[in-house]
Amino acid sequence: MQSFSSTLFADADSEYTAARYVIFGVPFDGTTSFKAGCRDGPSAIRAASYNLESYLPHYDMEMYEAPIHDMGDMYVDCLPDAMAEQVEDTVSLLKEDGKVPVMLGGEHSVTIGAVRALKPAWYVVCDAHLDSQDEYRGSRFNHDCVTARNAECVSNIILIGARSGTREEFSYAREHHHLYTADDVRERGISAVLDEVQKLTGDAPLYLSIDADAIDCCLTPGLGTPEPFGLTPLDIRDVVRRLSPQAVGFDYVEVLPNDQGQTAMVAAHLVREFIAGHFSAGK
Repeated sequence: MQSFSSTLFADADSEYTAARYVIFGVPFDGTTSFKAGCRDGPSAIRAASYNLESYLPHYDMEMYEAPIHDMGDMYVDCLPDAMAEQVEDTVSLLKEDGKVPVMLGGEHSVTIGAVRALKPAWYVVCDAHLDSQDEYRGSRFNHDCVTARNAECVSNIILIGARSGTREEFSYAREHHHLYTADDVRERGISAVLDEVQKLTGDAPLYLSIDADAIDCCLTPGLGTPEPFGLTPLDIRDVVRRLSPQAVGFDYVEVLPNDQGQTAMVAAHLVREFIAGHFSAGK
């Protein structure tokens, strides 16, 4: 087991042995290609969580009803491939102990290790970028290679909110994955898109990854690689509410806390939405 700090997400008061959900942060941004600083994302998300009421009216539950443990932040290695191995080792242990991992990034490369450990039937990601480069800036574990790496262990991939990538990436995604661009969501509506997504996935286990830049940067500007013309926080909330019951793991990544706190606040809310949705379905 890796070493962790002791900062806690609000209402994450359960001991590890009693917890169903285990939160941990991976403060890594070693392959950041534009604005650095999302290593501070986990602490910003946790800080924002203390502004939120414990009661969630949509689920008619208090957050403390869900057994949650926060292990703190991982002390990560400098190299992205080594960091991915650390995450994989940690999530593998959580899986063995019957826990649902809830990971706070850090850049999107942190997702690779979690997906490798869980090996879900489906990988569902909300992201402005396709992240399908086989190698970028000297590393196959760059944050621009996340989907490419995850495709090595998960054959079914759904991408929601994409609006940035190379011509080759878009062509490959349309042929080999299930791609719903930000324009698709705007034209069809997130509800129709999610109806189709749920027909694809059925009841199969999935891993749900939310890159903060899936949301339009004019709404949540605290991003390392901001893109306009994106999804809304309500779109992402709908994704989390609809898909959380069948998820075996979840992460929220790429929060760069250089704004007035909007981006971290949205992230904190959606972490709670994931846990509450999964917990309520389990009841």
